Amino acid sequence: MTATPSEEPGHGAGPLPTVPLPTRRLTLLPLRPEHAAEMAAVLSDPALYAFTGGEPPAPEALRARYERMTAGSPDPAVTWWNWVIRLDEEDRLTGTVQATVTGDVAEIAWIVGTPWQRRGIAHEAARAMKERLAASAVRTLVAHIHPGHAASAAVAEGLGLAPTDRWQDGEVRWEGPAAGRAF
Repeated sequence: MTATPSEEPGHGAGPLPTVPLPTRRLTLLPLRPEHAAEMAAVLSDPALYAFTGGEPPAPEALRARYERMTAGSPDPAVTWWNWVIRLDEEDRLTGTVQATVTGDVAEIAWIVGTPWQRRGIAHEAARAMKERLAASAVRTLVAHIHPGHAASAAVAEGLGLAPTDRWQDGEVRWEGPAAGRAF
């Protein structure tokens, strides 16, 4: 399913119909509140929050957050795209990728549960999201990464992003084109 121009980021209010994105090993599924229980288990390791702060969410709180996210941004100039990452061979959720799109810029983020890290899942999922964003009106990708988070920096670099001299909330702003080769 391809979104029509009126459904593309930055064009009209309301949530964008996010579509499933298959990759070699994964399927990125549009985020739904029903994913909260399984995702709460995926996000339950406190080590995941070493660089970002916070703590593992309770299933009820995560469901409420997912309900707000799937309702769409309250700002009609901003569109939210959110996927859960399913590792097909295990038929289980392993993390999320997301994009906050304003005009032709998407701020992107990813998280993969501890048991599935160091397997290329974050990079494969982020690459699929990048390709989807590049096929839309998005031209620039932005990620904010803690300077000590080498794994996230490697994912960003693999997407063709580079660190800038700008900081936000203790994180380095990385930028790059949405179109183009991802390694």
